[in-house]
Amino acid sequence: MADVSPDAMPDDVLTRDAALLADTVRRPARWPLSLFRTELKTGPRAHPRRVSEADIAVNDLLENRLRSATPDYGWLSEESADDEHRLGKHLVWIVDPIDGTRGYLAGREDWCVSVALVQDTSPLLAAVFAPASDEFFSAMRGQGAVLNDVPVYATAGSELDFSRVAGPKPLVERLSQASGEIILHPRIGSLALRLCRVAQGSLDAAFAGGQSRDWDLAAANLIVQEANGNMTALSGDAISYNRREVTHGVLVAAGRDRHASIVEHFRNRPLP
Repeated sequence: MADVSPDAMPDDVLTRDAALLADTVRRPARWPLSLFRTELKTGPRAHPRRVSEADIAVNDLLENRLRSATPDYGWLSEESADDEHRLGKHLVWIVDPIDGTRGYLAGREDWCVSVALVQDTSPLLAAVFAPASDEFFSAMRGQGAVLNDVPVYATAGSELDFSRVAGPKPLVERLSQASGEIILHPRIGSLALRLCRVAQGSLDAAFAGGQSRDWDLAAANLIVQEANGNMTALSGDAISYNRREVTHGVLVAAGRDRHASIVEHFRNRPLP
């Protein structure tokens, strides 16, 4: 099927792609889960990050299934060479095979598989699956967000309880009106999962401290938005995906009122 323009996404195609995404994200996750907390080899020493065998295997499984079913869609993955033909596509899969690889290799549960279908520059479909805790977050634009098929919502209000905020401490400390030390929520190694905790309501706000990439963010971004939250740059500007530059600056996710309050705070007290 030819690449679909943003103004002509048929309902049957969208339904098909949503089902494909949900089924595909669950399937390859079984493989890294079977190796979880076992001895794992890592990628070549020359690689700039620690990449597990599971990362590569999951990436290959996702790519083979998604691209064979939608051959005219673009592809952007943390574990694939970037093909700039994606820039000319209206629909692009954006993939992180294992977000939170360090936690996965260390035997922690804060890792996930994260996949979004982006239409032009905005996420259209999203799935984030945390196999170790059997949590499957998903969203379709305009249709709400769910966790294991149960609707989820970001917390309301604008107050800040720092024990329910996650992100880089030096950044979050700029929100504090007190002079004493603040205690944040324990670190969540997967950025996608950290952001989904906002959509779920177990966190009031979450920050990304800069240098995050499209694959870290796209799926969780839609899930937060569809859970009555907002996720933007710290300036309040919307996040655009499938651009030539896939790296982003400081970001914040929260329920809508709290998000507006945080953005206003940083507008009045910008980062240096």
